[in-house]
Amino acid sequence: MEELWSTLSSIVDRFYFPSIGIADVLDILIIAYILYNILLWIKSSRAWTLLKGVLIVGLFLLFAAVFHLNTILWIAKNLINVFLLALIILFQPELRRALDELGRKNIIKNLFDSDSAKTNGEGFSEKVIYELIRTCTELSRAKTGALIVIENQTPLGEFIDTGIKLDAVVSRQLLVNVFEKNTPLHDGAVIIRGKRVVAATCYLPLTERHDLNKDLGTRHRAGLGVSELTDSMTLIVSEETGQISIAYKGVLYEELGEDDIRKQLNQLLSSDNNSAKTAKAKKSKKLGEGGL
Repeated sequence: MEELWSTLSSIVDRFYFPSIGIADVLDILIIAYILYNILLWIKSSRAWTLLKGVLIVGLFLLFAAVFHLNTILWIAKNLINVFLLALIILFQPELRRALDELGRKNIIKNLFDSDSAKTNGEGFSEKVIYELIRTCTELSRAKTGALIVIENQTPLGEFIDTGIKLDAVVSRQLLVNVFEKNTPLHDGAVIIRGKRVVAATCYLPLTERHDLNKDLGTRHRAGLGVSELTDSMTLIVSEETGQISIAYKGVLYEELGEDDIRKQLNQLLSSDNNSAKTAKAKKSKKLGEGGL
Protein backbone atom coordinates (compact mmCIF):
# COMPACT_ATOMS: atom_id res chain seq x y z
CA MET A 1 0.00 0.00 0.00
CA GLU A 2 2.83 2.38 0.87
CA GLU A 3 4.52 1.64 -2.44
CA LEU A 4 1.28 2.45 -4.32
CA TRP A 5 0.90 5.69 -2.38
CA SER A 6 4.49 6.71 -3.09
CA THR A 7 4.00 5.95 -6.80
CA LEU A 8 0.86 8.09 -6.93
CA SER A 9 2.62 10.88 -5.05
CA SER A 10 5.51 10.86 -7.50
CA ILE A 11 3.08 11.04 -10.44
CA VAL A 12 1.25 13.98 -8.85
CA ASP A 13 4.52 15.75 -8.10
CA ARG A 14 5.65 15.24 -11.67
CA PHE A 15 2.54 16.80 -13.23
CA TYR A 16 1.68 19.36 -10.57
CA PHE A 17 2.50 22.97 -11.32
CA PRO A 18 2.45 25.02 -8.11
CA SER A 19 2.70 28.41 -9.85
CA ILE A 20 0.27 28.82 -12.75
CA GLY A 21 -0.03 32.37 -13.99
CA ILE A 22 -2.36 34.20 -16.36
CA ALA A 23 0.07 33.63 -19.24
CA ASP A 24 -0.07 29.84 -18.66
CA VAL A 25 -3.88 29.85 -18.67
CA LEU A 26 -3.92 31.95 -21.85
CA ASP A 27 -1.40 29.60 -23.45
CA ILE A 28 -3.58 26.57 -22.66
CA LEU A 29 -6.76 28.25 -23.97
CA ILE A 30 -5.10 29.23 -27.25
CA ILE A 31 -3.73 25.73 -27.80
CA ALA A 32 -7.13 24.20 -26.96
CA TYR A 33 -8.87 26.54 -29.43
CA ILE A 34 -6.37 25.71 -32.19
CA LEU A 35 -6.68 21.95 -31.60
CA TYR A 36 -10.48 22.19 -31.55
CA ASN A 37 -10.56 23.98 -34.91
CA ILE A 38 -8.03 21.55 -36.38
CA LEU A 39 -10.25 18.62 -35.34
CA LEU A 40 -13.32 20.33 -36.83
CA TRP A 41 -11.43 20.91 -40.08
CA ILE A 42 -10.24 17.31 -40.20
CA LYS A 43 -13.72 15.92 -39.57
CA SER A 44 -15.37 18.09 -42.24
CA SER A 45 -12.90 17.29 -45.01
CA ARG A 46 -11.30 14.37 -46.82
CA ALA A 47 -8.52 14.60 -44.23
CA TRP A 48 -10.69 12.57 -41.84
CA THR A 49 -10.42 9.50 -44.10
CA LEU A 50 -6.68 9.98 -44.52
CA LEU A 51 -6.24 10.50 -40.78
CA LYS A 52 -7.85 7.13 -40.07
CA GLY A 53 -5.22 5.53 -42.29
CA VAL A 54 -2.48 7.36 -40.37
CA LEU A 55 -3.96 6.14 -37.07
CA ILE A 56 -3.89 2.55 -38.33
CA VAL A 57 -0.19 2.93 -39.16
CA GLY A 58 0.38 4.42 -35.68
CA LEU A 59 -1.38 1.50 -34.00
CA PHE A 60 0.74 -0.93 -36.02
CA LEU A 61 3.92 0.82 -34.82
CA LEU A 62 2.63 0.71 -31.24
CA PHE A 63 2.06 -3.02 -31.64
CA ALA A 64 5.63 -3.37 -32.92
CA ALA A 65 6.97 -1.41 -29.93
CA VAL A 66 5.03 -3.51 -27.38
CA PHE A 67 6.27 -6.81 -28.83
CA HIS A 68 9.79 -5.49 -29.55
CA LEU A 69 9.68 -5.99 -33.30
CA ASN A 70 13.03 -4.28 -33.71
CA THR A 71 13.35 -4.58 -37.47
CA ILE A 72 10.03 -2.83 -38.07
CA LEU A 73 10.91 -0.13 -35.52
CA TRP A 74 14.30 0.42 -37.17
CA ILE A 75 12.67 0.82 -40.60
CA ALA A 76 10.06 3.22 -39.15
CA LYS A 77 12.74 5.29 -37.41
CA ASN A 78 14.76 5.70 -40.59
CA LEU A 79 11.70 6.51 -42.73
CA ILE A 80 10.11 9.04 -40.36
CA ASN A 81 11.29 12.05 -42.40
CA VAL A 82 9.99 10.51 -45.62
CA PHE A 83 6.70 9.72 -43.87
CA LEU A 84 6.24 13.34 -42.72
CA LEU A 85 6.93 14.61 -46.24
CA ALA A 86 4.43 12.09 -47.63
CA LEU A 87 1.80 13.38 -45.16
CA ILE A 88 2.28 16.94 -46.41
CA ILE A 89 1.86 15.76 -50.02
CA LEU A 90 -1.23 13.70 -49.19
CA PHE A 91 -2.89 16.52 -47.27
CA GLN A 92 -1.87 19.23 -49.78
CA PRO A 93 -5.41 19.96 -51.11
CA GLU A 94 -6.84 20.02 -47.57
CA LEU A 95 -4.03 22.24 -46.27
CA ARG A 96 -4.51 24.63 -49.16
CA ARG A 97 -8.23 24.82 -48.50
CA ALA A 98 -7.68 25.36 -44.77
CA LEU A 99 -5.23 28.22 -45.43
CA ASP A 100 -7.67 29.67 -47.93
CA GLU A 101 -10.46 29.63 -45.32
CA LEU A 102 -8.09 31.19 -42.78
CA GLY A 103 -7.35 33.96 -45.25
CA ARG A 104 -11.08 34.74 -45.48
CA LYS A 105 -11.39 35.26 -41.73
CA ASN A 106 -12.13 38.79 -40.54
CA ILE A 107 -8.80 38.94 -38.72
CA ILE A 108 -6.98 38.81 -42.05
CA LYS A 109 -9.53 40.94 -43.94
CA ASN A 110 -8.86 43.79 -41.58
CA LEU A 111 -5.22 43.75 -42.62
CA PHE A 112 -5.64 43.17 -46.35
CA ASP A 113 -8.46 44.73 -48.38
CA SER A 114 -9.62 42.59 -51.30
CA ASP A 115 -9.43 44.05 -54.78
CA SER A 116 -12.59 42.19 -55.76
CA ALA A 117 -15.24 44.12 -57.66
CA LYS A 118 -17.70 43.50 -54.84
CA THR A 119 -16.18 46.28 -52.75
CA ASN A 120 -16.94 49.03 -55.25
CA GLY A 121 -20.68 48.51 -55.75
CA GLU A 122 -20.36 45.91 -58.52
CA GLY A 123 -21.46 43.00 -56.37
CA PHE A 124 -23.80 40.08 -56.94
CA SER A 125 -27.47 41.12 -57.25
CA GLU A 126 -31.03 39.88 -57.69
CA LYS A 127 -30.84 40.83 -61.36
CA VAL A 128 -27.84 38.51 -61.83
CA ILE A 129 -29.70 35.69 -60.05
CA TYR A 130 -32.70 36.21 -62.34
CA GLU A 131 -30.53 36.06 -65.46
CA LEU A 132 -28.67 32.95 -64.25
CA ILE A 133 -31.89 31.07 -63.48
CA ARG A 134 -33.32 31.92 -66.91
CA THR A 135 -30.07 30.86 -68.55
CA CYS A 136 -29.93 27.50 -66.76
CA THR A 137 -33.58 26.62 -67.42
CA GLU A 138 -33.27 27.49 -71.13
CA LEU A 139 -30.05 25.50 -71.54
CA SER A 140 -31.59 22.62 -69.57
CA ARG A 141 -34.58 22.42 -71.93
CA ALA A 142 -32.25 22.40 -74.94
CA LYS A 143 -29.86 19.92 -73.24
CA THR A 144 -26.94 22.26 -73.82
CA GLY A 145 -24.06 21.76 -71.42
CA ALA A 146 -22.90 24.69 -69.31
CA LEU A 147 -20.41 25.47 -66.56
CA ILE A 148 -20.80 28.85 -64.79
CA VAL A 149 -18.53 29.76 -61.88
CA ILE A 150 -19.52 32.65 -59.60
CA GLU A 151 -16.63 34.25 -57.74
CA ASN A 152 -17.17 34.91 -54.04
CA GLN A 153 -14.47 36.11 -51.59
CA THR A 154 -11.61 34.03 -53.02
CA PRO A 155 -10.21 35.65 -56.21
CA LEU A 156 -10.30 33.35 -59.26
CA GLY A 157 -7.56 35.14 -61.19
CA GLU A 158 -5.52 31.98 -61.82
CA PHE A 159 -8.52 30.36 -63.55
CA ILE A 160 -9.56 33.55 -65.39
CA ASP A 161 -6.09 33.72 -66.95
CA THR A 162 -6.64 30.32 -68.60
CA GLY A 163 -9.63 31.60 -70.60
CA ILE A 164 -10.63 34.45 -72.91
CA LYS A 165 -11.42 37.80 -71.25
CA LEU A 166 -14.89 39.18 -71.95
CA ASP A 167 -15.84 41.80 -69.31
CA ALA A 168 -19.54 41.98 -70.21
CA VAL A 169 -22.74 42.47 -68.22
CA VAL A 170 -24.40 39.20 -67.17
CA SER A 171 -27.39 38.44 -69.40
CA ARG A 172 -29.29 35.37 -70.53
CA GLN A 173 -28.68 36.15 -74.19
CA LEU A 174 -24.91 36.37 -73.73
CA LEU A 175 -24.59 33.17 -71.68
CA VAL A 176 -26.86 31.12 -73.96
CA ASN A 177 -24.85 32.28 -76.96
CA VAL A 178 -21.53 31.44 -75.23
CA PHE A 179 -22.59 27.85 -74.52
CA GLU A 180 -24.19 27.27 -77.92
CA LYS A 181 -22.77 24.09 -79.40
CA ASN A 182 -20.01 24.31 -82.01
CA THR A 183 -19.14 27.92 -81.14
CA PRO A 184 -15.58 29.06 -80.26
CA LEU A 185 -16.43 29.88 -76.61
CA HIS A 186 -18.71 26.99 -75.65
CA ASP A 187 -15.98 24.69 -74.30
CA GLY A 188 -14.81 25.34 -70.73
CA ALA A 189 -16.20 27.45 -67.91
CA VAL A 190 -17.59 30.97 -67.72
CA ILE A 191 -16.49 32.97 -64.67
CA ILE A 192 -18.71 35.70 -63.21
CA ARG A 193 -17.45 38.40 -60.87
CA GLY A 194 -20.16 40.55 -59.35
CA LYS A 195 -22.44 41.71 -62.20
CA ARG A 196 -20.05 40.94 -65.04
CA VAL A 197 -18.91 37.96 -67.07
CA VAL A 198 -15.14 38.31 -66.88
CA ALA A 199 -13.98 35.30 -68.92
CA ALA A 200 -15.06 32.23 -70.89
CA THR A 201 -13.44 28.92 -71.95
CA CYS A 202 -11.65 28.76 -68.59
CA TYR A 203 -10.01 25.55 -67.42
CA LEU A 204 -10.85 24.28 -63.93
CA PRO A 205 -9.17 21.63 -61.75
CA LEU A 206 -10.94 18.28 -61.55
CA THR A 207 -11.89 16.84 -58.18
CA GLU A 208 -9.82 13.89 -56.97
CA ARG A 209 -12.70 12.25 -55.11
CA HIS A 210 -13.41 8.61 -55.94
CA ASP A 211 -16.82 8.33 -54.27
CA LEU A 212 -18.71 10.20 -56.99
CA ASN A 213 -21.28 8.68 -59.31
CA LYS A 214 -19.48 7.24 -62.34
CA ASP A 215 -22.15 8.80 -64.58
CA LEU A 216 -20.95 12.30 -63.71
CA GLY A 217 -18.91 13.84 -66.48
CA THR A 218 -16.02 16.29 -66.68
CA ARG A 219 -18.25 19.35 -66.10
CA HIS A 220 -19.44 18.06 -62.74
CA ARG A 221 -15.94 17.03 -61.67
CA ALA A 222 -14.54 20.41 -62.71
CA GLY A 223 -17.29 22.29 -60.89
CA LEU A 224 -16.75 20.24 -57.76
CA GLY A 225 -12.98 20.62 -58.07
CA VAL A 226 -13.02 24.43 -58.06
CA SER A 227 -15.52 24.44 -55.16
CA GLU A 228 -13.07 22.38 -53.10
CA LEU A 229 -10.27 24.90 -53.61
CA THR A 230 -12.28 28.15 -53.35
CA ASP A 231 -15.55 29.48 -51.91
CA SER A 232 -17.04 29.98 -55.39
CA MET A 233 -20.42 28.58 -56.46
CA THR A 234 -20.68 26.69 -59.76
CA LEU A 235 -23.82 26.13 -61.85
CA ILE A 236 -23.66 22.98 -63.99
CA VAL A 237 -26.04 21.96 -66.77
CA SER A 238 -25.69 18.40 -68.01
CA GLU A 239 -25.51 17.98 -71.78
CA GLU A 240 -26.73 14.36 -71.55
CA THR A 241 -29.75 14.76 -69.23
CA GLY A 242 -30.35 18.51 -69.03
CA GLN A 243 -30.30 18.30 -65.23
CA ILE A 244 -29.05 21.32 -63.29
CA SER A 245 -26.56 20.94 -60.44
CA ILE A 246 -24.69 23.29 -58.13
CA ALA A 247 -21.25 22.72 -56.59
CA TYR A 248 -20.53 24.73 -53.45
CA LYS A 249 -17.92 24.24 -50.72
CA GLY A 250 -17.07 20.73 -51.90
CA VAL A 251 -20.71 19.53 -52.03
CA LEU A 252 -22.61 18.70 -55.23
CA TYR A 253 -26.37 19.43 -55.22
CA GLU A 254 -28.05 17.54 -58.08
CA GLU A 255 -31.39 17.61 -59.95
CA LEU A 256 -32.31 21.15 -58.90
CA GLY A 257 -35.39 23.11 -59.90
CA GLU A 258 -35.77 26.89 -60.21
CA ASP A 259 -36.64 27.33 -56.52
CA ASP A 260 -33.63 25.25 -55.45
CA ILE A 261 -31.29 27.29 -57.66
CA ARG A 262 -32.70 30.57 -56.35
CA LYS A 263 -32.27 29.37 -52.75
CA GLN A 264 -28.60 28.46 -53.32
CA LEU A 265 -27.82 31.70 -55.18
CA ASN A 266 -29.51 33.75 -52.46
CA GLN A 267 -27.04 32.23 -49.98
CA LEU A 268 -24.25 33.70 -52.06
CA LEU A 269 -26.09 37.02 -52.31
CA SER A 270 -26.50 37.17 -48.52
CA SER A 271 -22.80 36.48 -48.04
CA ASP A 272 -21.91 39.16 -50.57
CA ASN A 273 -24.20 41.75 -48.96
CA ASN A 274 -22.68 41.12 -45.54
CA SER A 275 -19.18 41.62 -46.97
CA ALA A 276 -20.28 44.80 -48.76
CA LYS A 277 -21.82 46.22 -45.57
CA THR A 278 -18.62 45.51 -43.66
CA ALA A 279 -16.49 47.17 -46.32
CA LYS A 280 -18.83 50.18 -46.46
CA ALA A 281 -18.77 50.56 -42.67
CA LYS A 282 -14.96 50.43 -42.63
CA LYS A 283 -14.79 53.05 -45.41
CA SER A 284 -17.23 55.36 -43.56
CA LYS A 285 -15.22 54.98 -40.37
CA LYS A 286 -11.99 55.94 -42.16
CA LEU A 287 -13.66 58.99 -43.73
CA GLY A 288 -15.01 60.03 -40.33
CA GLU A 289 -11.58 59.73 -38.75
CA GLY A 290 -10.09 61.75 -41.60
CA GLY A 291 -12.64 64.52 -41.02
CA LEU A 292 -11.53 64.84 -37.43
